[in-house]
Amino acid sequence: MQLKIVADLHNHSRASDGELTPAAVVKQAAEKGFKAISLTDHDTLAGIKEGVLMGKEAGIEVIPGIELTLRLKRAEFVGSLHLLIYFRPELLNDQDFIITIEALFAAGRGRALVRERVAAINHHFGPAATTAKDLILKRDLTVAEVEKLGPNITRRHFARVLSENHQLDQSQVKKIIANQSPAYLPSGVNPEKLLPLRKKFPLLIFLAHPAAGSFPPPSHYREVLPPWPTVAKLLPEFTAPEPIRIDGLEIEYPGHREIDKQKLREIAAGKNLLISGGSDGHDLTERPYGVSGIGAEDFARFKHHFDRLQ
Repeated sequence: MQLKIVADLHNHSRASDGELTPAAVVKQAAEKGFKAISLTDHDTLAGIKEGVLMGKEAGIEVIPGIELTLRLKRAEFVGSLHLLIYFRPELLNDQDFIITIEALFAAGRGRALVRERVAAINHHFGPAATTAKDLILKRDLTVAEVEKLGPNITRRHFARVLSENHQLDQSQVKKIIANQSPAYLPSGVNPEKLLPLRKKFPLLIFLAHPAAGSFPPPSHYREVLPPWPTVAKLLPEFTAPEPIRIDGLEIEYPGHREIDKQKLREIAAGKNLLISGGSDGHDLTERPYGVSGIGAEDFARFKHHFDRLQ
């Protein structure tokens, strides 16, 4: 029996790397008859107020959120994982919250990271690469052509520039930006940096798409993340009291196999974790909006905890 979606709690707008404006994302969800939607742009609050205003106009609850990039350097994995962080709309008017969370964003990405990544890519794969085997780019990648695509640069932007501007195929792009690439520099913040945010403000924190790294290729939903067995080894770190202590797992997700969803639900039940889910909508074709989310029972439990945040 197909799940009836009532809330899509993972979406991206033009405020990060989505195709639609925040208002358009919200309006589309309202037209689908959803009770709630969350805007969870990468490491930014920029689109949330616009989304909340559209929600009031369109008659749909907009739950403020972000998708925070987390940097890990562990024996099991070196790279980035993502957290979905939800909070009450009132915090958008709390200057202490704004200052604290924007400092967190700045620590994890920004122009400095873009410059470092561009330099590393050119060093390993540009015209001056040490061996002919590594030479993929016919000209150096520039910071300007990457930053032109948006205010908050992600790996998706690098992939687009390498494909469109440098005419590289998918395998070449993957060789340059994958975790195994010698040019790879993880984005995100170290887990310890979340402590001030977690201690000072009421939040719900979820581990985003934990099994997406195991989704079979080719697929736009197969995140450049570790496979589920690796994430499972890291999970005790996220359920410890500090520094993060997640409240739940994102389980309903287009890039999760049914076998993984079942496994994740068993873990959530065993650890008394909430369940979230969403489309991870970015555009109208490759990663469309409104294709995944949670049903009435999971949303009611989510809302019970969300409404008690204060």
